[in-house]
Amino acid sequence: MPSLPLLRWMSRLPAHLVNGATVALGIGLHHLLFLGLAGPHAAQLALSGAIYASLADLPTTVGRSWRRVLAAALLGCGTALLISLLQPYPLVLGASVVLLTFAAMMTLAWGPRAGPLSFVVVLAIVFTMGMPDGQPTGELVGWHLLGALAYLPWSYLVISLLQRRYRSLALAAALQATAQLLRSRADLLEATDPDEAQAERLRAWISDEARLAERLQVARDLLFVASDRPRAHRETAALLRVIDLRDILLASRLDLDLLGDDAVARRVRVRLALQLRAMAAMLGAAEDTLRGGPPPAPPPPVPDSVATVFGEVSMPAGDARARLLPALVDRLRHLWDDLHRIQMLLRDGDETLPLSRGELRLFVAPEGWPLSALRAHAEMASPVFRHALRAGLALGCAYYIALVLPWASHPQWLVLSVAVVLRGNLEQTLSRRNMRVLGTMVGCLIVLLLARVPSTQALMVVFIGAVGLAHGFALERYLVTATAATVMALLQAHLVDPASGFPIAERVADTFLGAALAWGFSYVLPYWERRSLPQSIARALQALQDYAGHALRADPEGAVAQRLARRQAYDALGAVAGAMQRSSVEPARVRPPVEELTALLDYAQRLMAHLSMVRLMLARRSVELERPEAAAALQAAHASLQANLAVGGPPATTSFHPDASVLELLPVEPPTQDLLPWLLRRLQVTVRDSGEVARAARAALARLPVPAAARSQALGS
Repeated sequence: MPSLPLLRWMSRLPAHLVNGATVALGIGLHHLLFLGLAGPHAAQLALSGAIYASLADLPTTVGRSWRRVLAAALLGCGTALLISLLQPYPLVLGASVVLLTFAAMMTLAWGPRAGPLSFVVVLAIVFTMGMPDGQPTGELVGWHLLGALAYLPWSYLVISLLQRRYRSLALAAALQATAQLLRSRADLLEATDPDEAQAERLRAWISDEARLAERLQVARDLLFVASDRPRAHRETAALLRVIDLRDILLASRLDLDLLGDDAVARRVRVRLALQLRAMAAMLGAAEDTLRGGPPPAPPPPVPDSVATVFGEVSMPAGDARARLLPALVDRLRHLWDDLHRIQMLLRDGDETLPLSRGELRLFVAPEGWPLSALRAHAEMASPVFRHALRAGLALGCAYYIALVLPWASHPQWLVLSVAVVLRGNLEQTLSRRNMRVLGTMVGCLIVLLLARVPSTQALMVVFIGAVGLAHGFALERYLVTATAATVMALLQAHLVDPASGFPIAERVADTFLGAALAWGFSYVLPYWERRSLPQSIARALQALQDYAGHALRADPEGAVAQRLARRQAYDALGAVAGAMQRSSVEPARVRPPVEELTALLDYAQRLMAHLSMVRLMLARRSVELERPEAAAALQAAHASLQANLAVGGPPATTSFHPDASVLELLPVEPPTQDLLPWLLRRLQVTVRDSGEVARAARAALARLPVPAAARSQALGS
């Protein structure tokens, strides 16, 4: 059948495009319904209400979705009511824009999940201000509310039908991000570039880690709350394998500095990189299967010997580096084992989950909206409060400026341009500024072509398609959203008042002016990243302490606590890395100490890798380590780690005195034959790197211009 290729292509769309398409389809059916029942004017008013509700219609669970969609609908209609009542009083209306924007941005105290709810207030302001003069308030709000409520059943139906698909796509996205992280690791292993190019590769690695963390959490939120049916069970098991695989990948970097940088060392790293790229390709095939492609091909055999992996590498007789190769093969074997298990699960295999469904739900992001979160940000020191105040002032200023401009027929456009560009930090604001201007220009060119289309129905179809594109790409590729939003705005103005034509020149002018205003206001009440870093560093050190306490114990009963501690450690280090990345565009005088923070992250990641290696040794081969010397070493290492990571405490005392630069410290026997010497050495370098983490933290805090009290709190003294 001719339609089958199209259906197969559509089945492989990512979740954000599926979501955008269903939203556009819902909006289109909604418009046809109201057009047939009440005519074009009522249909246009009801359409605005449906768009308010649709902003919160995102790929998530059914329970979360309908609550958020209903909240967005009510917030949008309530805002429209207030703005409509104040339309005859322009000066008072401007003050209400300030207050409403401030209140909307304060909802970000609840985190990213509140983003659609905060923006629906701004969109309702813009839509209501764009209504023709003389529009009765009751009629406007009544149709808005009917339109919003009519969208709810569609949203509930679609999210219910697509739950299974969204779960598969979330797992596919996690596999894709893991494959990209493997490639980034391979790039670092193969790098022979100058320092600047290697720094760029390291930044890419950090960025890929952040993307993987985000996608893993999305997958947790969808899969861990699912009922334990066969397909959900298999996908949950695969996700847990992916989460563990990240640990082993992080550990794959350990001890490679012992190789040196001669030709032999480079060949070893190249062979490791080839293995990682093969794993990335295998994950890509698994991802394709989840998106609707064919079942993955049978996996290659697991490399089980030095000759298999490093056959082309020849070392001189007696070269101590040869001792490292079996350990590297062992790590690769663990990675391949996890990949084979993932492929087996995608081929309808089975695996017992290490945690119950109740335990898995502990890893799902919270959904509550406690007032305590707002109270915690009700002070000038809060970044959320400062952004809310800044945004309110910026949008109010944009509104009053629009009133005195010579093209004041669409003042809401200037307000919207400022709202979508001004973000909570300078990095995002600058990115949005550039994308908004470029997207507006592209959108205006598209509308110039559409101006030749005489059919109102055809323009409405384009408008609804633009709604879906803007919605689907809002968090993925803002240039597409900016382009689609420009088409939406110009078509909406034309459909509401066809006699007005297509005010393209006004749209372009408002966009440039709005982008400039948002850029300028990003320096009003700024919250530079250095302000949050002392607390972020303190949280990271505490999280590392907690994870160390769990990783150094072979306690099967503590699996949940250990996994929670591991995730918190990753999240805490991700917060430090994110702050450092965002600070790169800030004024030089307020940037935090990048060199010290980079060292802190590098040693902290090494420490996480050491702890994960110890945990894996204890979990997978605990019987071999049930010896008194192993227990004593673990206890001593635990005490030293806790002392080191409590930066404000006394210097750590330990019996470990490692010198990792001496190759002879590598045990003679490979870990497959005698694991204890490798455990003892791993504990030694773990303690050493924990001390480096502490030193890097002190160095970073010493250069952060924060009050002494805050620095003391971060140091734990």
